[in-house]
Amino acid sequence: MSDVKIRVYRGADQHLTSTVTIPGGILRIAASLIPRRAMAALRDEGIELDELVALSEKAEAQGQLVQVEDHDKNERVVVSLE
Repeated sequence: MSDVKIRVYRGADQHLTSTVTIPGGILRIAASLIPRRAMAALRDEGIELDELVALSEKAEAQGQLVQVEDHDKNERVVVSLE
């Protein structure tokens, strides 16, 4: 079962400002703890949380799922399975 990683990069140099790791084993329970910004980014990109949970349960599912760039805020959010 893969962990979900949500990374937020900010600023002109796009430095990593925060990382949220949700262990795959507790993803179903932890889904309610995902930051609203990340949930909005997922929804905006057409990713449903239930599908993300199901995907994380597949051993072969690894890598970046979505990258959302907000050019006005100079911010980037990356969601991946690792």
